[in-house]
Amino acid sequence: MAKVSTQDLGQEPIGKLLIRQAVPASIGILVMSLNILVDTIFVGNWIGSTAIAAINVVLPISFFIAALGMAIGVGGSSIISRALGGKNQLKACKTFGNQITLTSVITVVFVVFGLWFINDLIPAFGGKGDIFEPAKVYYKIVLYGVPVLALCMMGNTVIRAEGKPKFAMYAMMFPSVGNLLLDILFIKVFDFGMAGAAWATTGSYILCFLFILWFFLSKNSELKINIKHFGLDFPIVKEIGALGFVTLARQAIVSVTYLLMNNILFDLGGETSVTAYAIVGRMIMFALFPVYGITQGFLPIAGFNYGAEQYKRVRETIITAIKYGVLLAAIIFVFLMVFPDAITRLFTQDAEVLKKTPPAMRWVFAVTPIIGIQLIGAAYFQAIGKAIPALLLTLARQGFFFIPLILILPKFYGELGVWIAFPISDVLATIVTTYFLHREVKLNLLPKETE
Repeated sequence: MAKVSTQDLGQEPIGKLLIRQAVPASIGILVMSLNILVDTIFVGNWIGSTAIAAINVVLPISFFIAALGMAIGVGGSSIISRALGGKNQLKACKTFGNQITLTSVITVVFVVFGLWFINDLIPAFGGKGDIFEPAKVYYKIVLYGVPVLALCMMGNTVIRAEGKPKFAMYAMMFPSVGNLLLDILFIKVFDFGMAGAAWATTGSYILCFLFILWFFLSKNSELKINIKHFGLDFPIVKEIGALGFVTLARQAIVSVTYLLMNNILFDLGGETSVTAYAIVGRMIMFALFPVYGITQGFLPIAGFNYGAEQYKRVRETIITAIKYGVLLAAIIFVFLMVFPDAITRLFTQDAEVLKKTPPAMRWVFAVTPIIGIQLIGAAYFQAIGKAIPALLLTLARQGFFFIPLILILPKFYGELGVWIAFPISDVLATIVTTYFLHREVKLNLLPKETE
C-alpha cells in the first residue's frame, strides 16, 4: 500500500480526493451495516421476532454511551485535521492524547450507572412485556464492552483525520466479519440465545480495538504520542467538548427518539409495531451507507483545507460532496420503493410484521434523495470548528421537527402519523440546512476566495 500523506488533502483534485476518502469509508460503513443487518436476520430467524425488538430497545442506551467516544473523536479530529493543515504536529498529538483520556474515563462512569439502573432503563426505552427479559440479558453483556467500542469509535475518526481512510475501513471490517462468525458459533452452534448474540457483539468490539491499537503503534500513523500528551489540556478539552457536543447531542436525540418511538409504537400496536420499527431502523443504518461514506470522506478534506486557508477548495468540496450524496441517495430511494416486501421477509416470516413493515418503510424513505444536503451541511460547520451552527443543524431534523411530530401526528392519524413524521421532518430540516449553508458560503467563503 502506497504511503498516504495528510498533505494530499490540500493538493489532489477534489473529485478524486473525495472518492478516495469516501469509498473506503463507505465500504467500512457497508460492512458494519451488513453486520448489523445480518446479525438482526440471524436473531430474528434463530431466536425469534421478539429478540429483534429486544435488541432495538438496548441499542440506543449502549450506543449513547459509545457515542461519547464518537463525540470526543469527531470533536478532536476536527482539531487534528486543522492542526495538521496548519503544520502544528504538537497540537495534533496533544489532542489525540486528551481524546484517549476523556473517552476512557467518561464511558466507564456511564457504564457503571447504566448497569446500576438497568431495571429502570430497559422499560423506559420500550422493553416491556415479552421484550423485557431478552433485552435485559442482551443489555448486561453488551454494556461491558461499550467502553472498548467507544475507544474504537474515537480512534476511527482520528485515523480518517490523518487521511488514512483505508485503515479506517479495515477497522470497521474486521470486527464486523468477526461478529457474524461469532453469531453462528454462539447462537446457531452452541444455542446460547440472546446471551450468544450479546457475546458475539462484545467480542467484535474487542477485535476492532486490537486493530486500532496496532495502527497507532505502527509506522502507519503520523501521531506519535507519549505519556505527557495524556494530561488534560483545558483549551483543547474545551474545544473538543464544544465540537464533540454536536455529535453527542445528535446521538442523545437518537436515543430519545428510540425511547419515544418504542413506547408510542408499543402503545399503538404492541411488540409487532416495535419489531417493524426495528427492521426499518436497520435499513436506515444499512441503505444509506454510501451517503454516510461521502459525509465521512468530506470531513477531513473540508477541515484540512479550511485550516490551510484554501477556501476555493473548501467550496468545491461542499458542492462535489452534495452532488455525489444526492445521486447516491436517489439510487437508494428507487431500490427501497420497489423491494420493501422482499427486504422484510429477510428478517422474519411473522405475518403481522410482514404486513406492517413495507408501508412503514416506504414512508420513512419517501424523500431520501434530499438527505445528503442535510448531512453535508451539518458536517461542514463541524469540520471548520463552528460548533453552534453545527449543533443546531444536527438537531434540526430529529430534535426540532421529528420529535414534536411523533408526539402530535399519532393523535390524529394513529400509527400512520408516526411514519409520515419521517418525510415531513426531512423536508423541513433540508430547507433550514440549505439556507444556512448557502448563507455561510456567500458570507465567509466567496469573499475569501478573491483575497
